[in-house]
Amino acid sequence: MNRKTLVLPVVIGLLAPVLAACGGTDSGSGGGDAIVVGTTDVFTASEESPAPLDPAWAYDVGLWNILRQTVQTLMIQPRGEGEPVPEAAESCSFTDSGNERYACTLRKDLTFADGDPVTADDVKYSIDRALSLKADSGVFALLSTIDTVETRGDREVVFHLKTADATFPYKLSTPVAGIVDPDVYDKKKLRDGFEVDGSGPYTFKADVEGDKLVSAVFTKNPEYKGSLKVNNDKVEMRSFDSADEMGAAIDRGDIDVMTRAMSPEQIDALAADSDDDVDLIDLAGLEIRYLAFNTNDSTVRSKAVRQAMAQLIDRGELVSKVYGSQAEPLYSLVPASITGHSNAFFNKYGDPSTAKAKNILERAGVTTPVQLTLHYTTDHYGPATKKEFELLKEQLNGSGLFDVDIKGAPWDVFRPAEKKGKYEVYGMGWFPDFPDADNYVAPFLDKDNFLGSPYANARVRSSLIPESRRAADRIAATGSLTEIQDIVANDVPFIPLWQGKQYVAAGDDITGTAYALNSSSTLQLWELGRGVSG
Repeated sequence: MNRKTLVLPVVIGLLAPVLAACGGTDSGSGGGDAIVVGTTDVFTASEESPAPLDPAWAYDVGLWNILRQTVQTLMIQPRGEGEPVPEAAESCSFTDSGNERYACTLRKDLTFADGDPVTADDVKYSIDRALSLKADSGVFALLSTIDTVETRGDREVVFHLKTADATFPYKLSTPVAGIVDPDVYDKKKLRDGFEVDGSGPYTFKADVEGDKLVSAVFTKNPEYKGSLKVNNDKVEMRSFDSADEMGAAIDRGDIDVMTRAMSPEQIDALAADSDDDVDLIDLAGLEIRYLAFNTNDSTVRSKAVRQAMAQLIDRGELVSKVYGSQAEPLYSLVPASITGHSNAFFNKYGDPSTAKAKNILERAGVTTPVQLTLHYTTDHYGPATKKEFELLKEQLNGSGLFDVDIKGAPWDVFRPAEKKGKYEVYGMGWFPDFPDADNYVAPFLDKDNFLGSPYANARVRSSLIPESRRAADRIAATGSLTEIQDIVANDVPFIPLWQGKQYVAAGDDITGTAYALNSSSTLQLWELGRGVSG
């Protein structure tokens, strides 16, 4: 089957595990068969993560993209770029000059899907619940600047913050701030399994085999009252074991949309063909990949070992050999397109150099070759991950300074092991919670960081992060953010590797694909529809 490519550079964001939609936009019909979207992402409930879809626990891009369709938030990020806008709220704003008090008024007659009213008390309950449960995923840390939540009548909520936080409206647009029904979500424990209830644009029904979600249906919520126009009646998601199986399904017409995670070879093949049957939509991205270190582990406790690795890794070769034009080398945790980015790692280390790396290790008295294992997940970031780690191994071992092995594990094994500190070095990806430099800094470096990293820098935590959040004009935060990035480049608790694009492949009768993702990788299923094939 031949394809054509659509390049849409103005829509920024990285695709997550994708869901599906049916119906039509303004150019299509409101009914018809579901638009089926394939994904290779895996959703499991286990002893380690028994409540994957509880907003107080979920902290994964795929899980969030289920919750964003079903659990309403006060604010929401817009179609493309820009600051959050009201969603469950009628209006929200800071009410003081110091960005420490934030007030929202709920929409009138807001209800949950079962018809029960949504009140200010429900908002307070939901926020207080997430903070008190303090789930080990670390997602509660997004709300860490909240001191108290006050209600005034049924519709007004006031957030009193511990310190100024200009990014707070963004945080209220994330699923951890989702409004849940106290009758369904216990305040003292997480909600196990795959059930979701809320006031969002869709209701949700999961098809579960064992502990795995294999498919799901999203049905338009007739009680929904929010800012979104829902262009379809039903949404389906199907999970595939591999990118090849997903590709075969779109060729057969079994699915209408294909997304995360396509292989680089699939993307190249889709881009090379020019027929009108399937469109490849090419979007700029905010996804990053990086290596993380357990700085308490004896193998990499020495900063010199981590610095030597940073000095040796050739990002240019890594990108060109594994991802081609689908990614770019990255020299900071903050992507190049985000205000506050600096090329901190390039500024410190320059081009890869074995001689410089050797000098770093010799000055620190480190015996070479340094033996270590690089760990990666086999099923969460796409089929190219193994090839990427094979090349990293080759680069490090080629210097003669390291004796590196690599080891892969499925995500449901990998993530719990990482959080328990079982890996000395491991590869991770990051899709932003919201498109601001703070979200590439605080989740990694602040207290209660989502990785459970033992690395702590007192100046970063106590001074620079709070200082950067005081700046309502984000350009004014650049000084603090640059210093943070310089500290990371010197201490190397992480090594940034690359920044990627995102892709959607869809039948040419599928409309709304240009808005299927927003600037922070949020799936916006309500945008999709079925039009007329071209």
